[in-house]
Amino acid sequence: MAVAYERIAGRLRQAVRAGRWKPGDRLPPEAELAEEFGRSVPAVRVALRFLCEEGLIEKQHGRNVVRRPRIVAARTNLSHQWEKSRARAPLEERARTGGTERDTGLHADDLVFQASYRETEADEDLARAFAVPKGTPLLERRYRTRYAAESAPFGLMTSYLVRDMIAKNPDLLDETKEPWPGGSQAQLYTLGIELGRIEERVTARPPAPEEAAELELPPGTAVLVLRKTSIDVNDRIVGVSDVILPGDRTEMLFVTPLERW
Repeated sequence: MAVAYERIAGRLRQAVRAGRWKPGDRLPPEAELAEEFGRSVPAVRVALRFLCEEGLIEKQHGRNVVRRPRIVAARTNLSHQWEKSRARAPLEERARTGGTERDTGLHADDLVFQASYRETEADEDLARAFAVPKGTPLLERRYRTRYAAESAPFGLMTSYLVRDMIAKNPDLLDETKEPWPGGSQAQLYTLGIELGRIEERVTARPPAPEEAAELELPPGTAVLVLRKTSIDVNDRIVGVSDVILPGDRTEMLFVTPLERW
C-alpha cells in the first residue's frame, strides 16, 4: 500500500502531466500543498524530493519548478553507414548537416559545438584497445555539442587517434579546423582510410560527480558509457572513442538487417 508521500507524488505527477503546471512554472509552497492534499508538510517535502530525483521537477532559488524537458538524442547504429556514405560527398553537402542534427532533429544553427585537442600517450587501456605498445603517441580530441537553448551537452566524448597515422595531414592535428564536415570518417578519408566496421560496447553506471555536474543530471540518473572502436577494411584499429551519455535524454536504437532465406 502506498505511503503518504508516494500518494502525494503521484497526484503531483498527474497534475504536471495534465498541464496544471507547465515546464518552468513554480509549484505552490509546501505548506499550501500540504493543505491541499490534507497531509503534513514533511510528507509533502519527501514527495517533492522524490519528484526531484525522478527529474520531473528541480530546485531553483529554493523553489520547486517543473523541469523543462531536454532534447533527446536518438542514437542508432545505422548512423555509421550514413556517415560513411557521406564521407566522399562534396564539401557543401557534408557541411549542411552532421551526426548530432541527425540524432536530434535540430539544425546546425541550433547547436553550440566545442572541440579541443591535445597530444598524449597510450596508457594500458588505450594500448590494449589500439593493439599498440604502451606509450604510443596519440591525439586526444574532446567534443561537446549542446542545444543552444540548453546549458548541458548531449554527451561527453573523448576520441583518440594514433598520431603517426594521421600526421601526414596536418589539418587533422588542428582543432581550429573543427567541426569537420562529414565527421570522423570524412577525416579518415583524407588519409585514404576506409572503415570496414565499427564496434560499440555499451554499459551503464552511476556518474562521477564531475560528469553529473557537466551533464546536469537529476539525482539518481545513470549514465551510459560507450566505447566505440573504428576498424578499417584491412582489420586495423584506427580510432577509439569514449562517450558518456546522459541516461535521462539518450535513446539507443540497434537495427540489425537480417538476410532472407
